[in-house]
Parts: sequence; C-alpha cells; structure tokens
Amino acid sequence: MADNDPWSAQDLSRFAENLLQQLQENFQALTEKLTLRMEEMGEHIDDLEKHVTDLMAQAGIENTNEDLMVP
Repeated sequence: MADNDPWSAQDLSRFAENLLQQLQENFQALTEKLTLRMEEMGEHIDDLEKHVTDLMAQAGIENTNEDLMVP
C-alpha cells in the first residue's frame, strides 16, 4: 500500500510545514489589520466624544466627559 502512496513522508512534512507557515502569515496579517482597525475606531470614538462635548457646550449643557461614559 505504501508503494502506491504518491506522497512520501518528507513530502507530507514539507506540505504541512508550508501550510502552517501560510496560516501563520495570514494570521499575522489579519492581526495587524485588526489592530489597525481598532486604533482607527478608537480615534473615531475620541473624535465623536469631542464633537458631542462641543455640541453640548454650544447648547449650554454643562457635562464632563465622565458624564458621557457608559457605566
């Protein structure tokens, strides 16, 4: 049966190693992309919070940033 097997142990080992390397590279790229998106979202939230505070000040509403935080 082993004689009919087109894959040698070395071929399978190389294949598995390449597959794991690709998975690691893809995971790393995804992690970097997710981290960047989270940083961008944090910046957007900070901007939104500032705009809300500015609008509240224009409307004459006195609130601090702590009042805007969700418990």
